[in-house]
Amino acid sequence: MTAYTPDELFASTAPYYAKYRPGYDPKLYNLLKEKFELDGTQRVLDLGTGTGVLALPLARLVGEVIAVDPEPGMLTEGRKLANEAGITNITWLQGDSTTLHTLDLAPVLLTVMGAAFHWTDRDQLLKDLDHLIAPSGAVVLASGGAPGDVEPAPWLEVITEVRTRYLGPERRAGSSTYSHPKERHQDVVARSPFSKIEIARWDRTLTRTLDEVIGLQFSYSYSSPAQLGGQKDAFERDLREALTAFNPEGRFDEIVRTEAIIASRP
Repeated sequence: MTAYTPDELFASTAPYYAKYRPGYDPKLYNLLKEKFELDGTQRVLDLGTGTGVLALPLARLVGEVIAVDPEPGMLTEGRKLANEAGITNITWLQGDSTTLHTLDLAPVLLTVMGAAFHWTDRDQLLKDLDHLIAPSGAVVLASGGAPGDVEPAPWLEVITEVRTRYLGPERRAGSSTYSHPKERHQDVVARSPFSKIEIARWDRTLTRTLDEVIGLQFSYSYSSPAQLGGQKDAFERDLREALTAFNPEGRFDEIVRTEAIIASRP
């Protein structure tokens, strides 16, 4: 199997990420609007923005969103989505948690992060953000919750079986494997400057078609087109056959959680 860098893996996921990731529950944005009195004047940093899953909805509530991601392909997809939606107040910048000091950013009220937080040196990043976030501001970590928090849909076992057949039992990340951090995000945040923590959760049921389920797999770094390489078409064919056998109607329901860790200074 060809070894890829994380950047190459994420580059190959970008168009699938933009099309098939479900985004976060709209109640998240309502909560942030009320809690921080967002009135179209604030500045927000979306670190590890991807294709703008958080940045695009937030742009309608604040004056400016600074959307930072290390992968140019993700930023390109984000810009396309912003243009299609007529959103003009997002500044798209290439960078990551280790290069924030080079971006010459003005202070922000909020720094929001989605799945990107678990790829960072979490303790160091929170120390760095203490110098960037305004005194009344906060760090907002949005996710689907920790692994195991929500009972997985049974059809996910079908995907795991096919993926394991092609890529092995470990979730791969480049030439090595990826495992979710053992220490929960809220425990890391609790020892940071942003130790006042509020956690909100919302669950909703999403129904996907067969094509949507398959497209979603290519949005993950561990089953990305780059990771699969020349096996992508065979993987897609076998996955389509296995899922169709599981549910010939082509309807796949899943409970999807949005969890928000809102961390401010005590």
